Amino acid sequence: MNFTEELNWRTMLHQMTDGAGEHLKNGGKIGYIGFDPTAPSLTIGNYVQVMLLNLFQRTGNTPIVLMGGATGRIGDPSGKDKERELKSEEELDANVARQIGQMERFINFEDGPNKAILANNLDFYKNMNILDFMRNVGKTLTVNYMLSKESVKRRLDTGISFTEFSYQLLQGYDFQCLYQKYGCTIQMGGSDQWGNITSGTEFVGKNLGAKAHGITTPLLTKADGTKFGKSTAGNIWMDAEMTTPYKFYQFWINADDRDVPKFTRYFSYKSKEEVEAMEAQYEHDPRMLKRLLAEEVTVRVHSTEAFNAVQKVSELMFNNKAKKETLLALGEKDLATVAEEIPSFKVPKDALANGVNIIDLMAESTDIVTSKSEARRAIKGQAVSVNKDKVTDPELVVNHESLLHGRYVMVENGKKNKFMVVAD
Repeated sequence: MNFTEELNWRTMLHQMTDGAGEHLKNGGKIGYIGFDPTAPSLTIGNYVQVMLLNLFQRTGNTPIVLMGGATGRIGDPSGKDKERELKSEEELDANVARQIGQMERFINFEDGPNKAILANNLDFYKNMNILDFMRNVGKTLTVNYMLSKESVKRRLDTGISFTEFSYQLLQGYDFQCLYQKYGCTIQMGGSDQWGNITSGTEFVGKNLGAKAHGITTPLLTKADGTKFGKSTAGNIWMDAEMTTPYKFYQFWINADDRDVPKFTRYFSYKSKEEVEAMEAQYEHDPRMLKRLLAEEVTVRVHSTEAFNAVQKVSELMFNNKAKKETLLALGEKDLATVAEEIPSFKVPKDALANGVNIIDLMAESTDIVTSKSEARRAIKGQAVSVNKDKVTDPELVVNHESLLHGRYVMVENGKKNKFMVVAD
């Protein structure tokens, strides 16, 4: 199966320039996608394009990851209703380094005939003066042509700076440089990049007298119409420090059933035959399909160890029969994740070091119960546990020995009411 056939069955093909399908028919081509380092991590929205490069490589082609060390300093107006806030050079350089580390987990830069190429467009411009830019780059496209692009037209009423207006010149010249240096003939991206991509084909055609092609993926949205890659809490990042593996996993688990076929085609490495067989097997069980996809993507993005930890957190959170061993097996970061997901209370570390009576802890140091008498009744009814140990003595003292990883104590009041006390 060639690249465009692969994209077609995965419903990932939106537009392509005339002749692109024929050009890609037999593989062996070189293509690129650019990534501007406007954040310290990729999101799963960006991961659509990472998957595009991965599939390009898997179908016998050579991908180029072009980091936007230069274009990130300008700001892409595509899909934006207002001017971007410019980042400092130090922040952008740090973001480039972190995003490269993420890319290396998903695309093969190490070995094989189709090993990927890593480039940074800052190298194209850092020694270029303004006169060279105006003469060699700015002369390529007319203002009329640039104004015709949707990314520019939608901003004419609200205003667009010369800086962002010039963005398509840089992206177009990027394509020319990559064609000259590597023989790159394909630029890919999301549908919002079509204008910038076709500007690039103009650069290659006018300045080099050669034929270049563009391909875009559809804008991926969720069934409810909201933007893919976001939850109610914001972006889903591919960095464990910015979005925990648990929250990452839960994003897929909580997906609308209607989105599962599309998400599976976009993000699974499974073949067409494997996906169709899996969907036939679990035709009436969309939750299992979500679990399989969530596992595959979480392992790939974070690791098997992280996925196993997610399973332990989920066991603790949702299985009312979870045992103490499950709680004790969790690491400090896992407990921090649990503390974000259930009601949590901060208690001075010194107070816990000296010891707090369980009734005072529940009724005064926290709001687990509304009164001491309620706490006593709960203990008498054997409803209360501390770190999965049933509390039978109302005189129990919770102290530093109860702290898991020196900071956390889990208190339960009944089967479904879980609370985390955090020594702060």
